[in-house]
Amino acid sequence: MNVPLPSGDSVFLGMPAIIASEPMRRLMDLVERVARSSATVLITGESGSGKEVVARAVHHFSLRSHRPWVDLSCAALPEHLLESELFGYDKGAFSGADAAKPGLFELAHQGTIFLDEIGELDPKMQVKLLRVLDGVAYYRLGGVKKISVDVRVVAATNQDLEAAVADGRFRNDLYHRLSQFTLRVPPLRQRIEDIAPLATHFLMQQDPRLSFSQAALESLATCSWPGNIRELRNVVTKAAVLARGDLILPDDLPLRAEPPAVNGHARPHTSSNSIEGMERRLIMEALAATGGHQQKAAARLGISRRTLSRKLKSYESEGVRASV
Repeated sequence: MNVPLPSGDSVFLGMPAIIASEPMRRLMDLVERVARSSATVLITGESGSGKEVVARAVHHFSLRSHRPWVDLSCAALPEHLLESELFGYDKGAFSGADAAKPGLFELAHQGTIFLDEIGELDPKMQVKLLRVLDGVAYYRLGGVKKISVDVRVVAATNQDLEAAVADGRFRNDLYHRLSQFTLRVPPLRQRIEDIAPLATHFLMQQDPRLSFSQAALESLATCSWPGNIRELRNVVTKAAVLARGDLILPDDLPLRAEPPAVNGHARPHTSSNSIEGMERRLIMEALAATGGHQQKAAARLGISRRTLSRKLKSYESEGVRASV
C-alpha cells in the first residue's frame, strides 16, 4: 500500500524520511553538503534512530546517485561468509563454489556501499576492509586476478567506536579512515516534533481509516523512546489493533513505564525548556536504561565515554552518581 508522505518529506532509495524537527533539518542540510564530497562517512546513533535513512540520503544527494547502491549488515553474517559477500569468490574456491560470484564491492563499483553495524567486524575483516579503503587491489576468494574498485563507503554503528579503539576492539587506523566525516543521528527523544508525523505515517500504513486523538499524540510526545523510531512503529502497530474505534485514545497506546531512578537517586527535577536540563535528563535516562553502566549509556547517547564522565563530574556536587 502506497501511503502519501507529509508535505515536505522525502523518499531516499525507497525509504521514506519524515523530517519535522529542527535537529533533523540541520542534520539533513549537513548531509546534502557532505554527500557532494568523496569523503567516507561514519553515521552514529542509537539503534532504531534512523541511521539507514541518513545513509541512503548521502547516496541520494551525491554525485554517485545514478550509480549502484549496495548495503550489508556486518552483524548478519559469520566471518567466512562476510568475506565472500564483500570480496566475492572464484569457481572452486571452496566446496559448493560451482561458479564465480562478484563481491559487493564489485557490485558497488562507482557507487556507494553501506556497511551497517560496522562495529561488529572482527579484527581480520577490519584489516581487509582497511586495505580496500586505502585503494589497494584485492583478490576474490580463490582468485588469481586482482580487482580494483571505485566505491564510496558509508558506515553506521550504534557503538562508541572511540571506546572500542581504546579497548583494542577496533583498529584506530580503520576508525579514522571511516570517519573522514561523522554524522550523528539524534535519538527520537531529542526530536519531539518528529514523533507525531512519524506516528501518523505509521498509522496510515496500518489502517488509513484510523487517526490519533490529540491526547494520544501528547502521550506519545512525553515518552523517552529508548527504542527510538523502531519502538514507535511497534507501539503504533499495536495501537491500530487495540483501538476500539476510529480514534486512537491514550488508553489504546501500549506505552512502557518511564525508567526508574538511578542507584536509588530520584531523577533531578529540571525544566523541559532548559537545554542543560534536557541534556541532564537524557543522560540520567540513558544511565537508568543501562543500569548505571557509563560505557553503554554513552553508546546509547552517541557520545564518548570521556564526554559522559565529564558531564557526570559536573553533577556530583548535587549528589547524582553512576557506577562504572
